[in-house]
Amino acid sequence: QVQLVESGGGLVQTGGSLRLSCAASGYIFSVKYMGWYRQAPGKDRELVAESTSGGSLNYADSVKGRFTISRDSAKITVYLQMNNTIPEDTAVYWCNVRGIQGLVVRQPFDAWGQGTLVNVSS
Repeated sequence: QVQLVESGGGLVQTGGSLRLSCAASGYIFSVKYMGWYRQAPGKDRELVAESTSGGSLNYADSVKGRFTISRDSAKITVYLQMNNTIPEDTAVYWCNVRGIQGLVVRQPFDAWGQGTLVNVSS
């Protein structure tokens, strides 16, 4: 079973930077999609940034120019570099990885991290 472990959340002042990491483990044959989502208090979960199998990088309008998603295929890890943070970035952040797992029998997987809290103080 594929597992994701997130790290890097915490408290940061407005204008500061954080880098979130999400490492995948398990019998992963291929990765097709890696993304970051967040949910702020009282709001719905929303896409923050994603990296698709076609090589596209997509961002929510609210984070364009401030956040950068990147991936290390060898380590099966996805990162979210958060710069120029604002209080509206305060939320729980989850990573999401989709692909194919299995050594002999291959099947798709859709895994989520445990969530990490980012708190941006004003």
